[in-house]
Amino acid sequence: MSILDERREELDQYEFMMGVPRGRLAVALDVLTDALTMVGQHGVYCQSARQPGMPAMDIQIVMKGITDAKELISSVMEEIRKAKT
Repeated sequence: MSILDERREELDQYEFMMGVPRGRLAVALDVLTDALTMVGQHGVYCQSARQPGMPAMDIQIVMKGITDAKELISSVMEEIRKAKT
């Protein structure tokens, strides 16, 4: 099933409020936030042997990638907003 079908209600809501491009990017941010939350919870249980109290290195890398992707998407949303004004 496509993400467009799975998240149809959420997409409709955001697309109505922000327009299609920004609405879809907003849903992408929500999906990434959900993934970041799940990876973060996993990081609580998979601690680094070298850095006590820190998630394992692979989890840190995944979390950084998701956080970076969210930042890029947010910057695109802001550029689209600025272009409309």
